[in-house]
Amino acid sequence: MTRTLTYRIHDVAPYINWSYFFHAWGFPPRFSNVSRIQGCDVCRAVWLAGFPEPERAQAAEAMQLLKDARRMLDHLDKDFHTHARFGLYPAYADGDDLILADPEKAGRKTRLPLLRQQHAATPGTPNLCLADFVRPATQGIADTVGVFAATVDAGMEHLYEDGAYADDFKHLLAQTLADRLAEATAEKMHEEVRHTHWGYAPDEHLTVEELHAEKFIGIRPAVGYPSLPDQSANFLLDEWLGFRDIGISLTEHGAMKPHAAVSGLMFSHPAARYFAVGRIGEDQLEDYARRRGLPMEKMKKFLAANL
Repeated sequence: MTRTLTYRIHDVAPYINWSYFFHAWGFPPRFSNVSRIQGCDVCRAVWLAGFPEPERAQAAEAMQLLKDARRMLDHLDKDFHTHARFGLYPAYADGDDLILADPEKAGRKTRLPLLRQQHAATPGTPNLCLADFVRPATQGIADTVGVFAATVDAGMEHLYEDGAYADDFKHLLAQTLADRLAEATAEKMHEEVRHTHWGYAPDEHLTVEELHAEKFIGIRPAVGYPSLPDQSANFLLDEWLGFRDIGISLTEHGAMKPHAAVSGLMFSHPAARYFAVGRIGEDQLEDYARRRGLPMEKMKKFLAANL
């Protein structure tokens, strides 16, 4: 099953994680709580008064920034959309590789090599690999794995960049909102996948705060993040899923364009959890390069942070 979803801005805006938005603007996490206040002047005054006097000026800045952001979201809703593309595929684990099959195209398969922790955070705990959350081929029963990508209309990132309407503040605001909207689109898409398309959690009822706290069953690791750190995996996922169908292209380094984009995998195993691959040794690097079919030196560039 492969689907492409298009959303209005007001459909995905409720899923924005404002903590990351304020972090991008240099605000400590405690200031992001202002996002919970909806149209209540008294509530804003009480919130502001709750800060020590030396912090109130910064709290007032955070309040104004949120006001500007919400005003821009209303503006963006008139002209822009966000997009998600996902596929749910029969899959099984073969060692530290995932094998995906496409039931809509007989005989089409792909192998996605993954990395395993080599230094457990806590003694006695297993060294994890994402392939651990998928049935092994030896069981003879196919599991299911999801592949996804999400982004915004490309022009959103370039608003107020140049010309008669150039405005540095508004341009940066549009960029940071585009990043958050791409992530919010992935969040909403994943919720719909769990409820209906995949349907393994049809009775799930979580608040947005609970979604951001990852209280749902399963995980959605993104490419470039700690459990899926190799950005070049985007080349494999793009070839399999077709990122271009929602306007995403890749640079020679595997980075996505528009910048406001996210891609990754979806797992439904109840025990699946996020983890950091962390540092890997030369032995795993060599094995991974062999499984990827790429030269060691090239893989070193993609995994520099893990070596």
